[in-house]
Amino acid sequence: MARQSLAERRRQLTEAAIRAMTRDGVARTTTRSIAAEAGVSLSVFHYCFDSKQVLLESVIEAITEHYITVVKEAIRPRATLRETVRAGFQAYWDHVHAHPGEHMLTYELTQYALRQPGFEHLARRQYELYADTYTGLIEELGRSMDFELRVPAPTLARYLAAMTDGLTLSLLVLGKDAVPASADILDTITEHVASLVGDEPARQSTEVAGGTA
Repeated sequence: MARQSLAERRRQLTEAAIRAMTRDGVARTTTRSIAAEAGVSLSVFHYCFDSKQVLLESVIEAITEHYITVVKEAIRPRATLRETVRAGFQAYWDHVHAHPGEHMLTYELTQYALRQPGFEHLARRQYELYADTYTGLIEELGRSMDFELRVPAPTLARYLAAMTDGLTLSLLVLGKDAVPASADILDTITEHVASLVGDEPARQSTEVAGGTA
């Protein structure tokens, strides 16, 4: 068997930590149980992560990457900006619905970090990562589609992070009861976000109207 690199070992342990924490909770998950979940010795764990804080930050980054990968694939440019934005929200909603335990873990990580002395910065880092991630998505979409932001990108990014945060918690709490209304909810959110971003048809209509006045 080929020897794994440090990066590969870290990914292996991070994914094992996500599984263990999703199943047992953050507080009850130990370094020993994570090593067992990954099928490696405890010494390998300590070689890859020199503190629990470093591990938790890796977990937060990995969970974010899981759903962002899905959203990035979904927001390939479509006929209109609204269709593109709607597809992104649908992909995110579907991921939460398919992986509720993983998304529930993100809230548990936040509360754990806020309550654990010396870990508070992880909660801040978690939400900074959300905002940075949305900023990246906005910029990437802007390079492939012609639109003009009506609010600064960092403001829109933090707004999207806060909105999806609430949307996620709602689905986790309501479960299947939230699914029947999901289409209407996502349509409403899409319309609002599109109004903050602006799209090609709307801008073109304004220009035509201005030219004929």
